[in-house]
Amino acid sequence: MRTSRRTFIRTAVAGAAAPVFGPRLLDTLERRLEAYQGLPPASAATEEAFWREVRKAFPPHPDYINLENGYSSPQPMPTFDAFQRHALTVNNGLSFYMRRRRAADYASVKQQLAALAGCPADEIVITRNTTESMGTVIHGIDLEPGAEAVMCDQDYGTMLEQFRQQSRRRGLTCVEIQVPLHPRDDQEIVDTYARAITPRTKLLLLSHMINITGQILPVRKIADMAHARGVAVIVDAAHSFAHVVFSVPELDGDYLGASLHKWLCTPLGAGLLHVKKDKIRTIWPLFGDTSVPDDDIRKLERIGTHPVWTVMAIADAIRFHNLVGGARKEARLRYLQQYWTDRVRDLPKVYLNTPPGARACGIANVGIEGWKPGVIAEALLEKYRIFTVAIDTVPVKGVRVTPHLYTTTAELDALVKAIGELARA
Repeated sequence: MRTSRRTFIRTAVAGAAAPVFGPRLLDTLERRLEAYQGLPPASAATEEAFWREVRKAFPPHPDYINLENGYSSPQPMPTFDAFQRHALTVNNGLSFYMRRRRAADYASVKQQLAALAGCPADEIVITRNTTESMGTVIHGIDLEPGAEAVMCDQDYGTMLEQFRQQSRRRGLTCVEIQVPLHPRDDQEIVDTYARAITPRTKLLLLSHMINITGQILPVRKIADMAHARGVAVIVDAAHSFAHVVFSVPELDGDYLGASLHKWLCTPLGAGLLHVKKDKIRTIWPLFGDTSVPDDDIRKLERIGTHPVWTVMAIADAIRFHNLVGGARKEARLRYLQQYWTDRVRDLPKVYLNTPPGARACGIANVGIEGWKPGVIAEALLEKYRIFTVAIDTVPVKGVRVTPHLYTTTAELDALVKAIGELARA
């Protein structure tokens, strides 16, 4: 009997898909972690049996030790499995899906993301990264020529560049201050920002977790000071979101941007923009949309056709994050950072650009006297197969080390050994 072309295609697609996607891996992971449901964060930090189970969810890196997860974190295999299924779903019914189903799926993901962020869904936009989120504000807010914006010389370079462009284009005055690497207390940092504010200051950029050192700034205290002086606050939460536990409203920034492909482990190209309800009206969209009111966050959502399977996979990344537990994740990342920094802190010629204790979590930066950062990074990779990234700026010179949940203490032992040997060379 002749097989119809339509039947053949259906059979071929089903046969091709079966070995690729397999069972629902997030369901499997949930069953494996059931025994640890009551594990408190303090105990979880060093509960190696739990982290062995979590580690199984990540793809292996057989050729090198990956300690550069700050650029973008690898997707756990359960999330990647879901991402592939979403891509297949969309691809199999592309125009129909985009016109008939996309809006409902987007709204569902947005609700879940808002719950994780601890804010209303009508105050957030799903973007492609922190650069887009922050740029929407930096380029979309009306600032008169001569107005001032205060920022720090350790803020992310792309954000500083966007402000500098506004300086050239709109006459904005950019005031770049220096933040201490090892502050005495929160008040020293608050005072550093306070001294830079003048009657012309309209906007203050704050990194919640400084990307090159991992230092966590007392954002709420700085925001309270700035608001008391009539200054709006934009928060860069690229590295803190899904890394340390907080709700967006707790920081009290007027605007906040984050990258979800970092510590939430979504596919590449997922970000978050939060705008306080009463501030939405102050932002012009990067892409025009007059179909919704000026105080409706949806005016910022028009970006044209985009890879929606990435947006869909955000929900799966949130589920993975919740299975691990945000507080347990923070405790583990801080433990891993302190595990290696405590061992190199007093080594001759070695210095840390990251403060100790609760002022940092998973990210840290280390340097060796007499060594350029790029040379350290190359030596770690070529001689010891340890991948880091060199940071060579005026305020910070060293290599940034960013372990992840799959990182083992044995891998960090290798890092400590390597740093000690390089310092003695």
